[in-house]
Amino acid sequence: MANTILTPTAVTREALRILHQKLNFVGSINRQYDDSFAKSGAKIGDTLKIRLPNQYTIRTGKTIATQDVSENSVSLQVATQKGVDVNFSSAELTLSLDDFSKRILDPAMAVLAANIEYDAMSMYKDVYNAVWTSGSAIAYNNILSGRVLMNNALAPLTGRTANLNSQDMADLVKDTKTLFNDQAQLSKQYREGYMGRAAGYDFVENTLWPGNTRGAEDTNYVVNTSTGITSGSATIAVTGGTGAMVKGDVFTIVGVNSVHPETKVDSGVLQQFVVTAANAGGAGNITVSPTPITSGATQNVVINSAGAGKSMVFAGTASGQDTTSLLYQEDAFTFATADLVMPNGVDFARREVQDGISLRIVRQYDINNDNLPCRIDVLYGYRTLRPQLATRLHFN
Repeated sequence: MANTILTPTAVTREALRILHQKLNFVGSINRQYDDSFAKSGAKIGDTLKIRLPNQYTIRTGKTIATQDVSENSVSLQVATQKGVDVNFSSAELTLSLDDFSKRILDPAMAVLAANIEYDAMSMYKDVYNAVWTSGSAIAYNNILSGRVLMNNALAPLTGRTANLNSQDMADLVKDTKTLFNDQAQLSKQYREGYMGRAAGYDFVENTLWPGNTRGAEDTNYVVNTSTGITSGSATIAVTGGTGAMVKGDVFTIVGVNSVHPETKVDSGVLQQFVVTAANAGGAGNITVSPTPITSGATQNVVINSAGAGKSMVFAGTASGQDTTSLLYQEDAFTFATADLVMPNGVDFARREVQDGISLRIVRQYDINNDNLPCRIDVLYGYRTLRPQLATRLHFN
């Protein structure tokens, strides 16, 4: 079979194919907003406002009770540019595309993919639903517990992924091998790290998940839920306790329960909150997610037996380190790339897009050394859209 000619299009498409194959987190979340960023350098600017679904209250009886439409939105900023730069000789252009891909593109795309994935994975700290058992290995029932949390948040049943670190995957699979033995799936070609489907999730493995270090909070943190929680405010006033909090710490407050998203009925389950900004600790204000709302169409909590001295219970062990994995529905997060400008006066410049990922390669000839320095770039951004559609998994 004749070798494929190393044209700019062939090289760029092959680079993007390899990158796309390695992005199993970015590749499994929402990427529908790429088209909002115009060609030739994201002409709308680097920020896009994304409207979140509206919520309403229900009337009982025949008397009309109109309600205002209050739309909420989040901003997606595409402002991070990362790339990898390679230098190859004119002699290496005589390689076949397969050889060129294996020797030059594959290692370059691997390191670029790893850094993009690692960046995007930081969004796990925005998630407040958590199954957290320090010192224990993950078990299949932990996946089911996380599934319950997502179901309670009305996460769509389609587009769900269980993205596990290697240790969690090993602990889970060793006792549940038959769960990943779907013959129809085994006959297909999957992305790197794909294991199979079970419990309503596509299971994938990723070595890039960062370990999570919890803050140093002690067990004496308390809140006056009569005065320390204001409906619609993302700030909770803490009246006592010591130990620094870090972004991503998860806690519950005695008497503060979640409600069903549609009926607003008390679920009987404590609402989990996540700390959204580091705090030195002690009495004072902390910022949290979700913002507690006690009434109306967006109500998410009910405060039972409000009063002083209600204990805050932090998940995990103070200053402890645990592994991280994540269950999520694709619309929990979004990732977008923008088309970088194409320069003139170079040996070649080419841009390709696949599944919402735009990649540009620019190559120039170095006459002094008979080399062709080449830069490969991606301009991207990411944002947590609906954290309730995900569940964190922390084990050891």
